[in-house]
Amino acid sequence: MKSTNPVQPSGGPAPAPAARLGNFVRRPEMASFIGLVAVLVFFSFFGGTSFLSPSGAASWLNVAAELGIIALPVGVLMIAGYLDISIGAVIPASSMTIAIISGHFHAPILVGIVAALALGLVVGFINGMLVVRTAVPSLIVTLATLFAVAGLTLGLSVILTGSTSVAIDGGPIAKLLLGQFVDKAFEVIIFWWIAIVLVAGFVLHFSRYGNWIFALGGDKESARNAGIPTDRLTIVLFLFSGTCASFVGLSQALLYNSAQVSAGQSFIFNSIISVVIGGVLLTGGYGSVVGIVLGTLTFSIVNQGIYYTGFNANWASLIIGVLLFAAVLMNNTFRTMALAYAPRAKGGAKP
Repeated sequence: MKSTNPVQPSGGPAPAPAARLGNFVRRPEMASFIGLVAVLVFFSFFGGTSFLSPSGAASWLNVAAELGIIALPVGVLMIAGYLDISIGAVIPASSMTIAIISGHFHAPILVGIVAALALGLVVGFINGMLVVRTAVPSLIVTLATLFAVAGLTLGLSVILTGSTSVAIDGGPIAKLLLGQFVDKAFEVIIFWWIAIVLVAGFVLHFSRYGNWIFALGGDKESARNAGIPTDRLTIVLFLFSGTCASFVGLSQALLYNSAQVSAGQSFIFNSIISVVIGGVLLTGGYGSVVGIVLGTLTFSIVNQGIYYTGFNANWASLIIGVLLFAAVLMNNTFRTMALAYAPRAKGGAKP
């Protein structure tokens, strides 16, 4: 069962203000919300009007959208107690797939899109099956598929096209839906990110499948004994991760009209950093979609906001490292406070 929110008995009195405050504090996204506000204030002050302008907002929203579509399934997998780093190879592999099929061989763009998404599904299915059948830690399994997919992408690209970079013209409809700029600044993928967030938020926090995911991350054996289809759920979560990674990859190819075999590696650590900043525990069983979104926004603002200040951009990695460490400490602090919080019953005697 999910434990991110205390359950109030039905029909009882309304919770006291102290209880409501305690419920708010124990939310897994509380620390990430504070971090987001802090970096917004910081870069708004030092970045000036340029950071707050539409073009400035677009610079970090575009990064947040691409990263967010990757970070969301990675975060849900972490809540379930797993990790997927193969996304770093799926992104360029799907980009090259659509570019080779619809760019190099001039097949209909729909065929390239379906093939790219199918690639993500296949990799996700392989990851899920290996994790379930072999009981090998997901980090090792997805590390192996990371190198395998990267090697296949490089080798097949050279064999089929003689190059590691392929151009593609997706056509007006595909560009409009997947690779277009709105108002010449905002990537259309931002709207896809919002849609995926809404769907994932409903599934994780308002459906029985969300309860299953939290139970899986809390105690796998207990979840299995409770009748939860843990193996099938694990495979579905890896399918979700692979599909989202391939979606970002094909969107990048359509947006930039080209694909390269070396793109996508930075998404591995950036997505994990965003998820951790968002309050998801590496040990599983704790986190929220809202927290993942806030963590993604925080990371993107820091990553892009540094260029709007007078600071040397070479310090960006240092700032991100400090931010990650501070986020972990803050998340642990708020979680400890939440677990230790026990509001007194109304009218109860003082100790």
